[in-house]
Amino acid sequence: MALTGRAPLLALLGIVPVAVLASGWAVLGVLLVLLVVVLVDVALAVPVSALRLSRAGAVGCRLGDAAEVHLSVVNGGSRRARGVLRDAWVPSAGASPAVHLLDVPPGERRVLTTLLRPTRRGDRLPDRVTVRSVGPLGVAARQGRHEVPWRVRVTPPFTSRKFLPERLARLRQLDGLVAARVRSQGTEFDSLRDYVEGDDVRSIDWRATARRSEVVVRTWRPERDRRVLLVLDTSRTSAGRVGDVPRLDAALDAALLMTALATRAGDRVDLLAMDRDVRASVEGVRRNEVLSRMVDALAGLEPALVESDGRRLVAEVLRRGRRRSLVVLFTTLDATSLEEGLLPVLGSLTSRHTVVLASVGDPRVEQMLVDRGSVEAVYDAAAAEQARGERRRMSALLRRRGVEVVDAPPSTFAPAVADAYLELKAAGRL
Repeated sequence: MALTGRAPLLALLGIVPVAVLASGWAVLGVLLVLLVVVLVDVALAVPVSALRLSRAGAVGCRLGDAAEVHLSVVNGGSRRARGVLRDAWVPSAGASPAVHLLDVPPGERRVLTTLLRPTRRGDRLPDRVTVRSVGPLGVAARQGRHEVPWRVRVTPPFTSRKFLPERLARLRQLDGLVAARVRSQGTEFDSLRDYVEGDDVRSIDWRATARRSEVVVRTWRPERDRRVLLVLDTSRTSAGRVGDVPRLDAALDAALLMTALATRAGDRVDLLAMDRDVRASVEGVRRNEVLSRMVDALAGLEPALVESDGRRLVAEVLRRGRRRSLVVLFTTLDATSLEEGLLPVLGSLTSRHTVVLASVGDPRVEQMLVDRGSVEAVYDAAAAEQARGERRRMSALLRRRGVEVVDAPPSTFAPAVADAYLELKAAGRL
């Protein structure tokens, strides 16, 4: 039971007879009348249990977009249901409005719409629906709760998809749809054509030339049906913020761009996200389904505040990839993490696969290097110079061990990783 704002108003009106009669019986009488009014109003209010609630609407949206969830209220009672309804969600769901006015005639249905603007990835769940059914006098109400389950999966925003058309145009050039196919190490034979001035003489097919009595060259195209394994480091280093986003979110965006590009190129893409344990995995999915499966797997991925297990990560990659693959490892260039985790076991990975290490750079470091207008700024600049030197040292060390390194700020990180993939594909190194 709950009281509305009219209950204290009636109590104030009861002061008048108490002041006139000035006796204890007057006070008792006013309280008795007020109690009777409240009990009658509660008895006439529609029971909360008579309301049947169900949900419909959006089951997913991208982070930054809005989604509508509809709550259907059916009045199974014999009287008109009036009152308020609170549809509570977790705070990160960004639900509005928090409270709905309720007015449902007997046997009828009303649909209440809640707009969600999520602020985090993952599954956003409702808490409970609280209904306050007010009596006809508006003095008191019955109050109860309903559990109406639902789930809205908030997926990564995939802001880097704006870079996809330009990379697809470059991919078409590699495939020879825009420019002539060229030969490079590891490319696949495509067809024969007549020699034209400027062609590489190493591409001449002498047997075909002898048969046709004119110079014929072979044309080549980049390999297709290669395997790309995207490995996301979800350890504590992925929780650090660079710019306006966590490192992990920047890596997710780049992974989605890589997935969209590689599947268009005819390659097979798998995913592994882990720190000490495997957090997400997509393996053996058809090309036309892999992007949607990837988005779903990455939606609820969060950093774990533990150190990465480099040995187990490499062992997991080697277990999954028996044939030579392109392994794109999204992690940090932090010297301590790499020297204690990945570097001791890196050789077993580079000996069997082509490895790209992609790390999100912090744009604040470059800003700190420029600003030297105060003593504090000079110390900051010195620290930034040391940090940049460490990243360069680690990049050089990794390259000497056969690893391609991508180090870019969040704004250009995703296209930089995609460009590294295209360069390796053009060179026939996949």
